Amino acid sequence: MRGRIALMLVLNFMLVLVPANVSGLDDQPSWRSNGLDPTMWVDGPVEEDTPMNRSYQGNAVFVIDVTYHTGLTSSETSGSITIELFEQWAPITTSNIIQHIEAGIYDGVFFHRVVNDFVIQSGDPECKVIGTYPITSPQCSGGGTGETIPLEHDVNLSHVDGAMGMARGAEEDSADSQWYITDTEQHGLDPENRDDGGYAVFGIVRDGMTHVRDIASTPTVTNPGSDQGVQNPGPDLLGRPIREVHIDAMTMLGVADPDGTIRFGVMTEDSEPFLSGKVLSYSALILLGLILLFIARIDPPKTLNQDTIVTYDAMLINEDLDDVSSID
Repeated sequence: MRGRIALMLVLNFMLVLVPANVSGLDDQPSWRSNGLDPTMWVDGPVEEDTPMNRSYQGNAVFVIDVTYHTGLTSSETSGSITIELFEQWAPITTSNIIQHIEAGIYDGVFFHRVVNDFVIQSGDPECKVIGTYPITSPQCSGGGTGETIPLEHDVNLSHVDGAMGMARGAEEDSADSQWYITDTEQHGLDPENRDDGGYAVFGIVRDGMTHVRDIASTPTVTNPGSDQGVQNPGPDLLGRPIREVHIDAMTMLGVADPDGTIRFGVMTEDSEPFLSGKVLSYSALILLGLILLFIARIDPPKTLNQDTIVTYDAMLINEDLDDVSSID
């Protein structure tokens, strides 16, 4: 009887606990389980004394694959720009950009505005080549998805070198899909230094800053000064590259994993990574279940009472032959 009770407890334990863990994992996109080592990022921006210098465990990371020309007659250059999103400080803005990336709205668009020593700006789904560059939609530089988000600020975020922020119109809560990356620090865009609410920072370049510099210095139709702000350039094509700066794709890459818990599980300094913590946890749970199931098969003897009828087998022992025979 006790064996059956143990069996029921084990089955209930496994049915309740294991599906809960599995369903929790299924709710997350697959890239969330890809831990990235920040020490592999070597081409970053100039650092300031700011919390943005540090990479934070679990922050989403995406990559911008670009193709461009550094000069009018130069050959084509390809590369990647890696961005870490500060989800803990800009949850609305980072969620917005992740949704757009996963929807693929940035794939195939071009940078419609670049200003050396200021910003490179893109993110308008209307800015795609029609036939041959620079032919594009008349709405290019003023387009978006039609869904805006509120202006979001945090004391930990500012326009350091390589910061990623949201472009917007005159209204504070008019940011949509367009974004920019700063080429050198631009603290004049921070809210405390402006009367119009400033601009929302939500990420930073972790690798590929060389490509940001090269794109910012590519020849343009005009080259406005940084006092123009991050407004859409409009029909006069301010800052439009003469040769296309193309975004091949923007892809969610994984999450920052500076302490290694996603890549290696819980480790000591002297241990070698073998299995992830999740794999070890599930293995231990399954092993525990098998052991308890084995134990549950062994029932203890029943307690005898006066009404119990016991039948014994008779045993005939032949002492001369040392033989033991069983008689029913």
